[in-house]
Amino acid sequence: VDTGGCNIQFAVNPSNGRIVVIEMNPRVSRSSALASKATGFPIAKIAAKLAIGYSLDEIQNDITKETPASFEPTLDYIVVKIPRFNFEKFPAADPRLTTTMKSVGEAMAIGRSFPEALQKAMRSLEKKGYSFSFDKEGDLERELQGAAVATEMRIHHVQRALFLGASVPKVHEVSKIDPWFLDQIAQINEMAYELSERKELTREVLREAKRFGFSDKQIADIVGLMESDIRRKREILDIHPVYKTVDTCAAEFKALTPYHYSSYEDESEVEPRTKPAVLILGSGPNRIGQGVEFDYSCVHAAFALKDMDFETIMVNCNPETVSTDYDTADRLYFEPLTFEDVMEIYRAELAVGPVAGVIVQLGGQTPLGLAKALQDAGVPIVGTSPESIDIAEDRGEFGALLEREQLRAPEFGLAYSYTDALSIAHRVGYPVLVRPSYVLGGRGMEIVYDDSALESYISRATEISPDHPVLVDRFLDHATELDVDALFDGKELFLAGIMEHIEEAGIHSGDSACVLPPVDVSERELAEIRTATEKIARGIGVLGLVNIQFAIESGTLYVLEANPRASRTVPFVSKAIGVPLAKAAAQISLGKSIASLRTEGVLPQEGDGIARGISVKEAVLPWNRFRKRDGSGVDALLGPEMRSTGEVMGRDTTFGRAFSKSQSAASGALPNSGSVFVSFADRDKVQGIIGAQKLADAGYELYATAGTAKALADKGIVVQNVRKFSEGPGPKGESTALDLIESGTVSLVVNTPFGSGPREDGWRIRTSAVARGIPIITTISGLNAAAEAMVAQRAGGFTVTSLQEWLR
Repeated sequence: VDTGGCNIQFAVNPSNGRIVVIEMNPRVSRSSALASKATGFPIAKIAAKLAIGYSLDEIQNDITKETPASFEPTLDYIVVKIPRFNFEKFPAADPRLTTTMKSVGEAMAIGRSFPEALQKAMRSLEKKGYSFSFDKEGDLERELQGAAVATEMRIHHVQRALFLGASVPKVHEVSKIDPWFLDQIAQINEMAYELSERKELTREVLREAKRFGFSDKQIADIVGLMESDIRRKREILDIHPVYKTVDTCAAEFKALTPYHYSSYEDESEVEPRTKPAVLILGSGPNRIGQGVEFDYSCVHAAFALKDMDFETIMVNCNPETVSTDYDTADRLYFEPLTFEDVMEIYRAELAVGPVAGVIVQLGGQTPLGLAKALQDAGVPIVGTSPESIDIAEDRGEFGALLEREQLRAPEFGLAYSYTDALSIAHRVGYPVLVRPSYVLGGRGMEIVYDDSALESYISRATEISPDHPVLVDRFLDHATELDVDALFDGKELFLAGIMEHIEEAGIHSGDSACVLPPVDVSERELAEIRTATEKIARGIGVLGLVNIQFAIESGTLYVLEANPRASRTVPFVSKAIGVPLAKAAAQISLGKSIASLRTEGVLPQEGDGIARGISVKEAVLPWNRFRKRDGSGVDALLGPEMRSTGEVMGRDTTFGRAFSKSQSAASGALPNSGSVFVSFADRDKVQGIIGAQKLADAGYELYATAGTAKALADKGIVVQNVRKFSEGPGPKGESTALDLIESGTVSLVVNTPFGSGPREDGWRIRTSAVARGIPIITTISGLNAAAEAMVAQRAGGFTVTSLQEWLR
């Protein structure tokens, strides 16, 4: 490497110390970002300066302002990173960890000891049941078997095996994990055992448990009390964390950037301040459903509040984000996003200066879930209130609001038994959307089309009981779904954008491509959507951002849901219309009006957001990362449960060109020529004709299985008939659909599923296409969009224009 960053991976043989090089990357890597956050040493920034001619001794350390970059970081703390997995989104996938990366995010924690940092990192993952368990009942043999296999839960099997009596050498023998780490986990277990044997929690014991990283909830579970009891006990005994500073030099020089982590020691390093502070709660580790889109909003809010002369305080635990850069906010707390941890930060900041409040509406569902508890504990919530959040999340209250405002919603019911579910399904009419009432983000959702499918869902996918009811909604088949992002200040609405989903109803909004401005919505419908948005924002009591999902079926507008917070589409809409929505939302939360933001030039002087050109957002889907135990792929089907891990944006002067760009960015370009295989479910055969006709007219050669081929031929479309995989090759060696894909004969696959079950033919077609990198489309609306894009590609005329030029 001549200059800049590099990443080298080594392997050390623990038995003889032999070191080998696995690989070397002459670039900044994923671990460079982690190392930067762990040390406070900005590797990418320094690499960029080295690339333009600086030397290390000429670059100043941003944190100390005294030492040069050639002064290597010195640590007086321990950092632990734990990956965040989402295997529950891919139930058929092999959960074993291999050389293929399967994590979708990560959390990082800092402590003064390994047990403290490890336990903080585990609760930072925000996975229910992921913190260590200290139940004295268990099956040691089962835990040892789990410890022998590399899975997401392996560390839990290791901890449980040690807790149930296995020795460190025994666990090392089955897991091959270094005995040092096992001994540290054993010490955590010993602390838990001591807590369980105590008749009374003394100050010394409780403080020692906190030094081991135990949360109030963990301690409460061990001693049989409530979490609030442990918090109260700590208050009485004056047991609180202090906050130490990441300074790159182990306190040898004074740090000028407040980058803090908690520890149960004596001296706090939080400096006094005079400006009023605002705490911004981040979004935690990336996971499917809550990614960097929310971090974008948090970062823009920090910049906006600095401009308003507030001291900005960021709380987050994700090393992959801009919000956890030491120079984004005035102060950074690298801490878990739990009620206990946020309350302690609030307490520490209140002790050194005024606190105007906490913003919870920008970091996704995580901070929103803390709003009520924080307010009940006396923390001022700025922006939309917890009471307003409750109105949006409570089906009964929200339904009453829609009724008052004379707005329609799909009929629904709450089922406490299979008989209830059947009765509701018959009342509202099939198809219905069913899901457990106690989950968020599409988890466990399914569209069912008849009684037998409903019975299968109830028996297979969920536990239905008076304590665990199931929501049954009428599903708006063949409806057009729309997403709306807007700002409301209590008086005036600024409608930022109305996005039309390209995928059909029933595909999770996070997985559906969408277009702004909408292309198939009438002026009357747009006006109706704006009126409904204002009624809902006013009725809920929004102060800042709101996202509302609508559907139009046969000309009738339905409200699907409202979220009084930043949505994952805020960055997309902001770039499409050239308006900093998160910045405006933060200022509205602190009392500014939309009228004043128009005067200041933050928002347009009049009217709503206007999209410049045509913008298409497309989801990035990780099908190739997840495979079954036999090596075959998981099914590449979209549905009501979100599976995408990212998104891209395509922009041009026409929809076809913009959609084409989005596909190239997300998963590989659509073909400019060649052959296309099409296979439609019976219910899609009529609607699929339009897209197939466009492809044929543009010169693409079509292949189809018998039923689809007949439907196309009946409309005069030239198509070659191929056999289904299940039929096998013909007597004269005729190819199957799978043969065409595996031989590379076709360059695009269109396969719409037959109901919700993975039929063998369809599953093999889809997984084979994914494995070979052939673009695959599984909806009719997706086919129509792709056909328009492919026609545009052949016509040419694409533009390459900078974002700044679009927004002039």
